[in-house]
Amino acid sequence: MPEWAAFAGFVGVVLVGLLVLARASADTLGAPEFPATLTDRVVEAPTDPPPSATLRRPTAPSTPTLLANVVLSQGAFASLLVVGAWLTGVPAAAVGLAADAFARSDILGGIALGVALHVVNAVGSRLTDRFELGDPERLRRAMTPETTVGWVGLLGVVLPLVAGFEELLFRGVLIGAFATGFELSPWLLAGLSSVAFALGHGAQGRLGIVVSGALGFVLAVAFVLTDSLVTVVIAHYLVNTLEFVGGGR
Repeated sequence: MPEWAAFAGFVGVVLVGLLVLARASADTLGAPEFPATLTDRVVEAPTDPPPSATLRRPTAPSTPTLLANVVLSQGAFASLLVVGAWLTGVPAAAVGLAADAFARSDILGGIALGVALHVVNAVGSRLTDRFELGDPERLRRAMTPETTVGWVGLLGVVLPLVAGFEELLFRGVLIGAFATGFELSPWLLAGLSSVAFALGHGAQGRLGIVVSGALGFVLAVAFVLTDSLVTVVIAHYLVNTLEFVGGGR
C-alpha cells in the first residue's frame, strides 16, 4: 500500500527547493542596478560621479552555464521525485502513466494541444510587445544557444527534461497522485498546482508568472480530462521548443 504521507514529504522538499531556485534565478537574471555604497543610495550623486560610485549589476551566467544549471537542478529534483515515488510505493498509474500511456490518441492529443498553445502564446507575445507590457522572454533569450551543439543539447536534453519534470511534478503528482492518495478534488488541485507552477517561473518576471500560470492551468485541465502524463509532457515540450525555434513568435 502506498505511503502517501511520506511521499508528500518528498514532494514538499522538491517543491520548496524549486521555488527557492526560481527566486534565486530571478535575482540573478533580472536584478535591478544598485548603487555601490549606502551613501550612494541616500545622497544624490553628483553630475560626474567618480568610478567608485558607478552602478554595479551582477553578472548574468553564460548560456552554456545556464543550460548546465537547468540540467543539473531539474535532473536532481526529478530523481528525488522518482526515488520518492518508488520508495513509498506510489503506482505509475496515479501520476498518469497507465499501461497504455503511449497510446496514439494521447500522443496526437499532446501534439495538437502543444501547437494550439504555441499559437496562443505567440499572439500573447505580440500583444505584449505592442502595448509594452513587459519582457517575459528574457529567460528564453538567455538560454538560446549560438552553436549547433548547443541547439542539439537544448532540444534533445534540456527541454525534454524540463517538460518531463515539470509535468510530472505539477500535473502528475500534485494533481494525479494527490487526488488518488488523499481523495481530493482534481479540479481544486489543478488550481493550486497552477499557482505553484506560476511561482516556479519567477525568473520570467511578473508578466511571465501570469502567463505561466495560465498555461499551467490549461495543461492541468488537459491532464484531468485525459489522465495522461504523456499528453501534457508532449504539449509542454512543443510549446517550449516552438518558442525557441520561432524566436518567441
